[in-house]
Amino acid sequence: MHLLDRLRSPLKQLGPGLITGAADDDPSGIATYSQAGAQFGYGMLWSLVFTLPLMTAIQIVSARIGYVSGKGLAANMKQAFPRPVLLFFVGLLLAANTLNIAADIAAMGAAVHLLFGGSAQLYALGFGIASVLMQVFLCYESYVRWLKWLTLALLAYVGVVLVLGLDWGEVLVRTLHPQLHWNRDTLLMVVALFGTTISPYLFFWQAGQEVEDLNGGAGRELSRTQVHRHLHRIKLDTHVGMGFSNAIAFCIMLAAAATLNKAGVHDIQTSAQAVEALKPVAGEHAALLFCLGIIGTGLLAVPVLAGSAGYAVAEVMGWRDSLSLKLEHGEGRGFYGVIAVATLGGVALCFAPLDPVRQLFWAAVFNGITAVPIMAAMMLLATRPTVMGPHVIGRKLRVLGWIATAVMALMVLALALA
Repeated sequence: MHLLDRLRSPLKQLGPGLITGAADDDPSGIATYSQAGAQFGYGMLWSLVFTLPLMTAIQIVSARIGYVSGKGLAANMKQAFPRPVLLFFVGLLLAANTLNIAADIAAMGAAVHLLFGGSAQLYALGFGIASVLMQVFLCYESYVRWLKWLTLALLAYVGVVLVLGLDWGEVLVRTLHPQLHWNRDTLLMVVALFGTTISPYLFFWQAGQEVEDLNGGAGRELSRTQVHRHLHRIKLDTHVGMGFSNAIAFCIMLAAAATLNKAGVHDIQTSAQAVEALKPVAGEHAALLFCLGIIGTGLLAVPVLAGSAGYAVAEVMGWRDSLSLKLEHGEGRGFYGVIAVATLGGVALCFAPLDPVRQLFWAAVFNGITAVPIMAAMMLLATRPTVMGPHVIGRKLRVLGWIATAVMALMVLALALA
């Protein structure tokens, strides 16, 4: 029993960072990583190693802003920037999130269609309605415990890379020394990969969740020691969450490279093609595992996408914002209204004549573009004593955060000029 208690202790420190990491491997991420592996083979594996310290740093920055200030990102931006700038940031987030929700829900519908036939759009509608109802009437933390089991289907990609007998020396060399021709297609894929890995909705979500955790202890005065202890927890939580996220992403990309790319499939246009990457380990059950992974990550990610939009708009409007609010008591109507509009707006886009796989990819590209100004705003907030008090971010976080922002900006600029 003593051993179990020792194991539970570090696990209890995992929270918003771990959920954020799990939500990062959403259907958009799965599709983008699979497309990268199919199109470029091992050539894009470097991106996941390169982005890991950058995404970890920027998520720690967002979490620290939420915890130290006791307010979400939009509330802090409201105080620090002119209103037109604030509305620009929130408008970017809403547009990116609605497109991402549409892509994720469409992918979930397409996955069920792959198994059972029928109308993928009607399945998407059902997922959208179910997601709204769960967010409004259920506690997110309670149902997310069950959804996590569905995401274990993603471990099938780990199984693929283990059973294929890969030359790991070659994998290491190609990861650290990629052979790429830098043209528009390459830049487009890099922006998509950066955008699905370092996404704006994750910033607002993790900051909002830290505020919710803090408000759970409302009325308590925290000592300097308690603050430092919690900041250490944020660091551990985020490192574990982002490490898990990128490890799974690496396996998804590697599995697609070792199966689809080597089989001559360089452009994934349907869910059925993406399923082929799982066949070496799952065989005839590949479609089922793919479907479970897409649905599990989608049901995890859509509330994060819609919730981050809800936090942002509610903070701008001065509404109460918490997933613990009870609608039946008349609480959080504006907050939950934004969640419903963002989710059902995404569902409406599913009825547009767009290919779900390409929609997922372009959602990642758009996230990469919109992340740049929001990351710059976050870095400015995190270095201001008026926001952070004595807990402004240190030199290491400052350097990594600005490097992440600069790299994203350079890639977007290079794509625009290509």
